[in-house]
Amino acid sequence: MHHGRLLRTVLSALTFVAATGPANADSLKVGYLPVTGHAKFFVAKEHGLFKQEGLDVELIEFQNSADGLNAVTAGKLDIGAFGTTAPLAHYAKGADLKVIGGIMGLDAALVVTAEKAASIKSIADLRGKKVATVRLATGDAVLRGALRDEKIDWKNDLKIFELKNPPAVIEAVKSGQVDAGVVWGPHDIRAERQGLKIVVRSSELQPGHPCCRIVVTSDRLKQGDTHVRFLRAILKAEKFAAERKKETIDAIQKYVKLDRDVLEQGYYSPFLDQSSDPNVQGTQKFWTTLVGSEVVDGTRPLAPIFELTPYRKALDSLAKESPREAFWQQRIKTEQARNQL
Repeated sequence: MHHGRLLRTVLSALTFVAATGPANADSLKVGYLPVTGHAKFFVAKEHGLFKQEGLDVELIEFQNSADGLNAVTAGKLDIGAFGTTAPLAHYAKGADLKVIGGIMGLDAALVVTAEKAASIKSIADLRGKKVATVRLATGDAVLRGALRDEKIDWKNDLKIFELKNPPAVIEAVKSGQVDAGVVWGPHDIRAERQGLKIVVRSSELQPGHPCCRIVVTSDRLKQGDTHVRFLRAILKAEKFAAERKKETIDAIQKYVKLDRDVLEQGYYSPFLDQSSDPNVQGTQKFWTTLVGSEVVDGTRPLAPIFELTPYRKALDSLAKESPREAFWQQRIKTEQARNQL
């Protein structure tokens, strides 16, 4: 009798938790791009890592960073991860944005046709050429910075066409409408498989540069520890992806409709940085590139854009839960090296 009552009590409690848990979860609308570099969002969603942190996350797709950042600043998204150029350009114009983490870095490439690969071998060869990019993409800004370094005026010495997304860039290059184009993974792999050649990668032009920062507006940070838990889920996804390749590609394939081998090559590429920290130093260097290339007005101090507390709390809490886990210890070292204001 006693054991029967105890069992009924336990089952009742479990039923209560199951019934009330989802209802009490914090809901978040998170914007992403359909690329391999955003895999941690997909992994966290598909493998229940957001749910583990008491979060009900709705992932909302955007085709480019410009549209995504507009949604963040308009209050239509709680969190977004859209390039490095887009948030910095909005911030330069007065937008109330905070960088709390990162989803990826590097990963852009300049592609040309096989025929033009003989004459376009470097950034210096773009003088007088037509180049397609995606508006406010990280690779676009790295390109303009590299042109400046070559003393090529991107406003007058060549023509830059800002297209909607990487597939449009690839088509423009293939059709001969432009001489070269800037894309990002896994579209660099797609471009190669369609006969195009990679001339130079963004990692060669600006080693260690960040891409897609996780950004929110200041008012969103008032939601208690929501963003700490969100970043815990992202960090868990980073670890998951490092250890479980098949399940990671399964998750990516639900959001990026490409062949598995393309997705695997794209996500586990040596040209993709998968660190989740804000990367203050890399972002500051990128800001200098944007200002020097006259992409943004650099009169507004950059330091206030960084809010490092949520990431540090998320990482420290995970490390305390598993103090012998080398993965977290390495991430702590990375954070300390890259995020000094």
